[in-house]
Amino acid sequence: MRTIAYYLPQFHRIPENDEWWGEGFTEWVNVRRASPLFSSHAHPRVPGTLGEYDLLDRDVHRAQSDLARQAGVDAFCMYFYWFGGSRLLEQPIDAWRDDPTLLPYCLSWANESWTRRWDGKERSVLMAQEYDEGYEEQVFQDLLPHFLAPHYIRQDGKPILLVHRAQVIPDPPAFAERLQVLARAAGLPGVHVIGSETTPELDPRALGFDAVAEFPPVGANTLASAQLRPLEGVQRGFRGRLMSYPRMASRFEKRREASYTRHHGVTPGWDNTARRRMSATVYVGSTPQRYATWLSVARSREQARRGARGLVFINAWNEWAEGAYLEPDEIHGHDHIAATADPDSFTPSRNAGEPVYGKFWSWGQLRSIALATAGSVLAVARRMRNRSRNR
Repeated sequence: MRTIAYYLPQFHRIPENDEWWGEGFTEWVNVRRASPLFSSHAHPRVPGTLGEYDLLDRDVHRAQSDLARQAGVDAFCMYFYWFGGSRLLEQPIDAWRDDPTLLPYCLSWANESWTRRWDGKERSVLMAQEYDEGYEEQVFQDLLPHFLAPHYIRQDGKPILLVHRAQVIPDPPAFAERLQVLARAAGLPGVHVIGSETTPELDPRALGFDAVAEFPPVGANTLASAQLRPLEGVQRGFRGRLMSYPRMASRFEKRREASYTRHHGVTPGWDNTARRRMSATVYVGSTPQRYATWLSVARSREQARRGARGLVFINAWNEWAEGAYLEPDEIHGHDHIAATADPDSFTPSRNAGEPVYGKFWSWGQLRSIALATAGSVLAVARRMRNRSRNR
């Protein structure tokens, strides 16, 4: 069984981000400017031993590889940004491809348009994801040098490719079949295609894919995971969601196994305040200890279900602006690294602290619970629709 952590190749300057967000922009800019939304809300997040790194620095790649190996992470799953033949944020992953001494890796095609949603302008498209005729061959040719890299991971001899939003591809089964034809023509036995479960209850059989992988917290923005204890000092004007990390983790731990291959996933936390500010979704109560428990359950269930073929996905290694990272920080030090390496015997080295609870809900919290309730209704409707389709 292998443990794979999602990896964001963003932390370096590119001309496009200089134009769209201001000169010198990287995700570190978002991380630095985040501010607390309620009492005991820890922001801004400050990186630990790796610092505010630049992913164009090869020494950073080596340091990340060493740290991931200490954590027992078998591979990174790096986001691959491809828009009709144009690539973005490609330099770090191409450099990774060219150095087989680094941690093994695979790619996830992040096939969604870039917009200004961080500014609340979701309809303002910066880079459109389009599917012109022949796109399958174009994207395959850009993927192929990675597929052939000696440290690119495989399943049954086939390079593993994740697709972040499989459900938006015009004809997923045709796309998957075309990949197989192109792979065999290139001398490969095929491509092992996994859909990220960015839509709940995504069925790989309907997509023509080999499997799906859980992508928490997607699917958990429901009443069952809502933060029901009122928090103290919620900022006036907060219009996001306050959710409970322990309740969300418990939901995934108890989730019924699917009749198809659905790999287990975990996240060490989720808090996208750095990106969304007053519209953030915050999972309250995440600690390295609770993460370790969830990871242990996920690995045990994956091992029991699929043995050596099992894959457990961690969201993520370095999503700093979404509060989802294993890399050391000034709050928990190396605790997430230690928890990943040996979750069953993990003991935190630092006091994680508890949220500060109040006596009454704020309007922002009541709105958050209402949104979670709406999420529950949508989840039930989605399940009923899927059942009717499968009859």
